[in-house]
Amino acid sequence: MHDSNLEQVVNDLYYWCRRRNFAGYDPFDALNSRVFQSTPLKHSRAARLIWTQLNKRSPLNLRRLALSPPQRNAKGVALFALAALANYRRRKTVEAETEARALLDDLWQMRIQNYSGAAWGYSFAWQSRNFFAPQGTPMIVPTAFAVRALLEAHETFADDNYLQRARSSCDFILQDLKRPVATDEEVCFSYSPLDNTQIFNASLLAGETLATVGALTGETELGDLAIRTARYVVRRQNEDGSWAYGAEPGQQWIDNFHTAYVLLSLQRIAKCEPGDEPDLKAGLKRGYEFWRERFFLADGWPKYYHDSLYPADAHAAATAIVTLLEFEELDRGALPLAERIATWTIRNLRDAHGFFYYQRRRFYTIHTPYMRWSQAWILYALGRLLEQK
Repeated sequence: MHDSNLEQVVNDLYYWCRRRNFAGYDPFDALNSRVFQSTPLKHSRAARLIWTQLNKRSPLNLRRLALSPPQRNAKGVALFALAALANYRRRKTVEAETEARALLDDLWQMRIQNYSGAAWGYSFAWQSRNFFAPQGTPMIVPTAFAVRALLEAHETFADDNYLQRARSSCDFILQDLKRPVATDEEVCFSYSPLDNTQIFNASLLAGETLATVGALTGETELGDLAIRTARYVVRRQNEDGSWAYGAEPGQQWIDNFHTAYVLLSLQRIAKCEPGDEPDLKAGLKRGYEFWRERFFLADGWPKYYHDSLYPADAHAAATAIVTLLEFEELDRGALPLAERIATWTIRNLRDAHGFFYYQRRRFYTIHTPYMRWSQAWILYALGRLLEQK
C-alpha cells in the first residue's frame, strides 16, 4: 500500500473517532444495558456471561435496543494517546502536540481513586470466564497501557510529569495487586485486586510496567520483580513455543493477540533488564517463531486461533502490527508482514465511512464499530506503521 493511501486511511479513522469524542461500544459492555440491569438475571454469573457473549457475537448491534450507552474507555483513550504521540513524532506540529497532550490529560482524569497508586479500569462491569469485576474495578491491563502512553509522552516531550504519573502505577502493582505465585525466582501478579488469577499476559504487563519505569528511575528492585514475572511465564511455555492464556485448566486456549501481548512484554522486559537470562531469550525466540509461523496467512490474514482460520479479528491484526514493529531489529521479515496485515485488514475490515469492523467470521461479518477493541487499536497500529516506514 502506498504511504499516501495509508495516511488517508489513518486520517479518515481519526476524524471518525474524534467526531464521536472517542466514545463508543465495546465487545464486553453488555452489562451496561439498562434492560439487563432491570432484571434479576444481573445477579446470575451464568446469565451475565451468556448476555455478554450474545452481545459480543451477534451480527447485529443489540446495544441500542438493550439501552447500553456508548462510553469512553480508559484503555481506548490510552491507545488513542499512543496513536496521537506517533502522529506528533511524525509531523512535529503544535496541533499534533496539543491533541496528544489533551488525550493524556483526559486519560489521567479517568484514573480510579482510593488505591495506592494510579490505576485504570473499564467503563463497564465485566463477567469473564474466570471472575466478575464490577464497574470501577482497577485492572492491570488498562493500567499498563496507560503507563505505556505516559512513558512515551515522557520520552517524546521530555516531560518528567508523565514519568512521575507512570511511577505512581508501580505502587498500585506492588501494594494492591495480589501475588498468587511468589517465590525467590518467580512472581505472578493478579488481574485486579479482587482475584487470584494466573493470567500470563496480564502478569507480564505488570512486569513490563515495573521494568520500563524502573529503567528510567534507577530502581533496580522494580527490574528484579519484572524478571521474576518473565521467569514465571517462560517456565510455563508449551513445548511447541506457544503459551496458553493462563495457568488454570479452563484457560488453555491459545490465541493471536494474547500471544502478541506476551511477546511484546517479554521483549520490553528483556531490553530493560539485559542481564544473563538465557531461558528468557530462548523462550522469547521460540514463542516469536511459533506466533509468526502459525497465526498468519501469506496474504496477511490474521488468524484468531493458531489452529483455525476464523474469525479474522481487527484487534488481532492491530496487535500483530504493533508487535512486529517492535521485533523488526530481530526479524527482517517483520515489517513486510506488518504491511501485508495492514493491507489485508484495510481491504477486508474497513467500512466506506472510515471505521473498521469487529470480525470476519465464516458465514458473516460483524460490522459493529467497537471503539476500544477495533478503532483505537487500528489507529495506533497504522499510526506506528506510518511512523516506522
